[in-house]
Amino acid sequence: MKSMSVFSLHVIIILSMPLFVFSLRSGPRPSDPCNRPPADPRTLQTDQMTVLINGYSEHRIPLLHSIAATYATASSVAAVVILWGNPSTPPQTLSDLSQNLSFSAATSTTPISILRQPSSSLNLRFHPHQSITTRAVLICDDDIEPDPESITFAFNVWKSNPDRLIGFFVRSHNYDLTQKSWIYTMENQKYSIVLTKFMILNLRYLHEYTYNEEYTKLRAKVEEKNNCEDILMNFVVAEEVKKGPILVGAKRVRDWGDARNEGGEMKEREVGLSSRKGEHRKRRGECIAEFHGLLGKMPLKYNYGKVMDSIGEQGLCEKGGKLVYCDRQLFR
Repeated sequence: MKSMSVFSLHVIIILSMPLFVFSLRSGPRPSDPCNRPPADPRTLQTDQMTVLINGYSEHRIPLLHSIAATYATASSVAAVVILWGNPSTPPQTLSDLSQNLSFSAATSTTPISILRQPSSSLNLRFHPHQSITTRAVLICDDDIEPDPESITFAFNVWKSNPDRLIGFFVRSHNYDLTQKSWIYTMENQKYSIVLTKFMILNLRYLHEYTYNEEYTKLRAKVEEKNNCEDILMNFVVAEEVKKGPILVGAKRVRDWGDARNEGGEMKEREVGLSSRKGEHRKRRGECIAEFHGLLGKMPLKYNYGKVMDSIGEQGLCEKGGKLVYCDRQLFR
């Protein structure tokens, strides 16, 4: 529990380097037959969650540094684990990252560890690492930076719905009667898929995803396409609870990876990403169709609405010649 306003940041990394004491840590091999049973829920911490940040691009390391530190300041976070999935990254690069993390925040009680994955497999994002000691796990990308209050609010929503997926970013599945195929889309009124940009879930679903033989062929599709691991996790959870995910509203979430960002690297990539938008949705739709075919059913369920952390005035009043919410104060 965080009972102090002054924090000390502990950084653990899988490498050895001067001035620090490190142990060799590497992720499990995808082929390891280590189907160990889930941890006893009674032994898991329930008042905080473990954050798993997926890291791959070396040019995003400065941003990853900032995002990891932000998660570490949230009162709902027990530990932050950076899952490094780029096998070609030099060891010294990760050593430098660990040093920068330790120097930038010399005071935090939340540990940040770096775990080098044995491969770039997206299935490894959901591996139930033995180091996870919390019942709730937050899966997130290395380019999403929410404010700490929104992180904690989302966790509180999850505590009231511990069998559901909780997130800030959603999409939907649908069936195109013209094409006679499943499609991946975004709709204004409903959703059925939470993205791994920010996804809170129960630790037991990591075991279900990784070890349930019913999903073996579906995991192989994720490997083949190098995509759609988030869609598969939504299949896994919806199949168990027979309910859709829950969308949570955040006060502030900076999406550094959105192609609509202006300036810098993201602007340079904007044309390319926009031109591939249709192809991206097509590939994701193919995943939904193939998962449905392999599973023999469509478990995804729709949900509606968004959970907000505050309720303001809904009525509109005329103030200063403008229609504004009635509880809004205009300063002149």
